[in-house]
Amino acid sequence: MKQEDLCGGEGTCINRNGSYWCSCSKGYTNYGNNSTKCSPLKCDSFNGNGGPASSLGGLADILFMMRNSCVALSNPSAASEVKTDGEAQLEKLFTAAESILSPGQLNSSEDVSGLLSTVENAIMLIGPQLKDKHTRMETTETEVEIAVQRGKTRPIGPIQLTNEVAILDTDWTTAAGTGPYPGFALAALLSYKKLEKSVNRSFEGLKGHEKDGVTPSFQISSKVVSVVVSNPNTQQLNRNVTITLRHLQDTEESDELSYICAYWKESGTWSTDGCYQQESNATQTVCTCEHLSSFAVLMALYPMKHSFGLQVVTKIGLTISLLCLVLCILTFKFCRSIKGTRTTIHLHLCICLFVADLFFLAGISQTKPVGGCSFVAAMLHYFFLAMFIWMLLEGVQLYRMVVLVFNATMRPLYLYLTGYGTPLVIVVISAIIRPSGYGTDQHCWLSLKDGLIWSFFGPVCFIIILNVFFFLVTVWKLAQKFATLNPDLTQLHKIRAFTVTAIAQMCILGLMWVFGAFLFQEDNTVVAYIFIILNSLQGALVFFMHCLLSKQVRDEYAHFLSCICTPQKKRYSDFTSTNPSSSQSQALRSAQHTGESQI
Repeated sequence: MKQEDLCGGEGTCINRNGSYWCSCSKGYTNYGNNSTKCSPLKCDSFNGNGGPASSLGGLADILFMMRNSCVALSNPSAASEVKTDGEAQLEKLFTAAESILSPGQLNSSEDVSGLLSTVENAIMLIGPQLKDKHTRMETTETEVEIAVQRGKTRPIGPIQLTNEVAILDTDWTTAAGTGPYPGFALAALLSYKKLEKSVNRSFEGLKGHEKDGVTPSFQISSKVVSVVVSNPNTQQLNRNVTITLRHLQDTEESDELSYICAYWKESGTWSTDGCYQQESNATQTVCTCEHLSSFAVLMALYPMKHSFGLQVVTKIGLTISLLCLVLCILTFKFCRSIKGTRTTIHLHLCICLFVADLFFLAGISQTKPVGGCSFVAAMLHYFFLAMFIWMLLEGVQLYRMVVLVFNATMRPLYLYLTGYGTPLVIVVISAIIRPSGYGTDQHCWLSLKDGLIWSFFGPVCFIIILNVFFFLVTVWKLAQKFATLNPDLTQLHKIRAFTVTAIAQMCILGLMWVFGAFLFQEDNTVVAYIFIILNSLQGALVFFMHCLLSKQVRDEYAHFLSCICTPQKKRYSDFTSTNPSSSQSQALRSAQHTGESQI
């Protein structure tokens, strides 16, 4: 047998008693197994070159460690003195990787790519040095299983590597490749336990997944796994590999959700080229891929198209609410008999609710253009918040009427500053901190990601808690006043009626936004119906409680309707009625005219 066949072109065959061993040239190694061919080493892959290694803490340590190991193996004089301990190197590798991953999410896609490629290259270097055919190692951040086969001939047969979140099915022919055989073949399955949070982005490279003209949004739906083989040509495998990935949550595919198989490109984006979904169920997806890299299952989320019935209910319900609010606004503005602080509060509460409902009806689903959608979301945020602020002012006013008795009115300037200034400050701060959170791909409302939604629900919860406190104190004080010897029953009954209507209004508003909290999540048809119905009732409720139940307002309505319905009768009475003063003046003018004629 030729020397090249035994030790490779860059190896020197040295005869021993009954055996031989291969001495490798500089830049080549047989990984401590002297009876195998010399393979080239690519130590330059651990240089870093000022990329992610300079920004990602800990990665430079891995690169330094692996480069030293690679250089030692490629140096014939040093390699003979170095005792290869693959297990120890593997442990050091994943201990260093743990220090990178444990603090939390990686800051950029470049950092993710740098970590993934470095670890894959390190496994390629360490794998041939492992003593056992199967090696498994687990840390708090990673889990890896490596299979290695050695021999003078290429191994054949199936390979199956498994862990808690993934299964790799391939064969030794694919793992070894068709190029020069170095005397070993390896296959590795590595899973990252928390990396999915760092790669739940960079979906801009995903094209061709539109459905009925609708572009989906994407989310990571599995752990990230890397597949490594000794085959140097992994970009175009002779046979596809099969990877089964367990879902993060058990969810069936539907019209609004589908699973796709994707891999992480070195450029730092997700792609589906060469990876296909073979089958999928609620718990896992089976992917088949023509090349190797780091893989994950993505959820493609399609906006749910509400039924025609829901659209009709929305339009009819909000139209009724808007009409009732218009009547309320006109009543509170022009009805003189109910002028006061409480009426001012009701007027501006209705204005805020009217504008919010108008924006909701006209723009909640108009996601294009993006700037317009962001504006609608900001206006909804502002006016719904302002509505709750005015509701809080009503609670404060009732508290002052019962507790202070005298000087219970509040200056309009203070009301306007509080009612419109407070929500403006909240919206401006929120827009500065999370400008991209106003408007989503499905709705013109606050994004449910990154906690921006709490800039609305946080103040709302605080306001409801404060109002509950004011109402409890008000009811308690009312009970005390009713128990006195000489209570002012007329005034107390009026305040009691005010309190009951205010509590009912708060309950409807609060209940509406309990369902509103879940309105823009998946599978929310029932919630949407309830929210729209309660929102429609809000305008009608304000009109009923603050207008129709008020005797003063009913009298004003009756007077107004009488003026409209009986105009002819009034004009007729003008002609038929007798006005004494008018008759006397006409007689006097007639007499004067007669006297002048006589003169």
